[in-house]
Amino acid sequence: MLIGGERVDASSGEWFESFNPYTGKPWALIPRATPADVDRAVAAARAAFKSKAWRGLTATARGKLLLKIADLIAARADELGRIETTDNGKLILEMRAQTRYLPEWFRYFAGLADKLEGRVIPIDRPGYFNFTLEEPLGVIAAIVPWNSPLMLAGWKMAPALAAGNTFVWKPSEHSSVSALEMASIFAEAGLPPGVVNIVTGFGNEIGDALVGHKDVAKICFTGGDATGALVYQTAAKHIKPVTMELGGKSANIVFADASLDNAVKGVVSGIFAATGQTCVAGSRALIHRSIHDEFVERFLKLARTAKMGNPLEETTQVGPITTKPQYQKVLGYIDIAKQQGATCVLGGGPAKRPGLGDGWFVEPTVFTGVTPEMRIAQEEVFGPVLSIMPFDTDDDALAIANDSIYGLAAGVWTANIGRALKMAHELEAGTVWTNTYRVSSPLSPFGGYKRSGFGRESGLLAIREFVQEKSVWIETTGADTPNPFVIR
Repeated sequence: MLIGGERVDASSGEWFESFNPYTGKPWALIPRATPADVDRAVAAARAAFKSKAWRGLTATARGKLLLKIADLIAARADELGRIETTDNGKLILEMRAQTRYLPEWFRYFAGLADKLEGRVIPIDRPGYFNFTLEEPLGVIAAIVPWNSPLMLAGWKMAPALAAGNTFVWKPSEHSSVSALEMASIFAEAGLPPGVVNIVTGFGNEIGDALVGHKDVAKICFTGGDATGALVYQTAAKHIKPVTMELGGKSANIVFADASLDNAVKGVVSGIFAATGQTCVAGSRALIHRSIHDEFVERFLKLARTAKMGNPLEETTQVGPITTKPQYQKVLGYIDIAKQQGATCVLGGGPAKRPGLGDGWFVEPTVFTGVTPEMRIAQEEVFGPVLSIMPFDTDDDALAIANDSIYGLAAGVWTANIGRALKMAHELEAGTVWTNTYRVSSPLSPFGGYKRSGFGRESGLLAIREFVQEKSVWIETTGADTPNPFVIR
């Protein structure tokens, strides 16, 4: 692990196995941290936050350090992408694209580091000068899931460091290797020891210790909403602010005037491109009734061509499920959908194709005859399982799409700009894509509505998630102090 600038083992001396989802076999050993290790990491981050080596830097100098981090990530992007694919089973093309793009978050927030400006307020009290300061919060704890380990950590780390905070990073126990490989980058970039710390282990063993630690100023969490609720409760006990990006059940809505070929590709991208293992997965396809049958026919024709196999091969299009428990969960939801009366028109079980070995593969699965109240249409599956539902009017589409406890993202496929704008205004989702899907940028905010969380990552205002505003008053006249028993 990385604590206080040093590579250290867990204090327990214990390790746990990380599994390759393609082979179903362990490939790496990860330190199994204890609450004592969390204490060490937070203490190191707290000491770094107070140190002249970090606090004494100008904001411009902090930005330059982030630029160095960006360059070092870029130099190792392909290696890091390969590690992530081996560890979580997502396609090499997907993970390599993420690691190659990740430096842009550090570059973007490096540029914002010295743009955090206070205000001089034209106060309504004669004889007083009032201004504000934007100050860092302190130690930021980040808990990151297994599906996009480095990208989702970078979304939190880059603005946190740009604002002058220090960082304790807990990657998922299922995908910790890339985080540990990143550790050497921080020292090489010239980051003072303790500014970034990495502890690895199980949430039920060190999660509470990290979230509830008295010296942690803020929690950034990405993951499932059930775990998010527990993190939120623990943080609330200690009056800590949180940023949470949780689950999703995103609707991908195809109108009759859409380019059908592009819509078919967009819905495939939304649900199968990452094996459905993304919080923005477009797992509900809402199709106008007049084109429903043609859409299904074209969709199935394309989906049947999906090549499953080794995610490290660039020709592979659908990889394995990342963990065995998630594999079993996905298969369980497929059984539930069948029991509740949905019609399985593609897939519907484990993949047993040649070359898949002992990996945790599920066939790309499509259900028609789905109604909005079915569990398959309401609950997050996090796998390659699509529910197709017809609708008749724009208002029907909105009603079905918004009938969800989640609100992370949505897709709209239409040639009508008026309809596109209406959907953008009325869909209850933090991101709405029109005639595209799964596009992101460090320049654009990302986050959820409803049970999909709150707070925003990326974009101009994301850095303000990591500062607090201080008001400073100065009496300027030197006049005698009036009655001290009366508020001024």
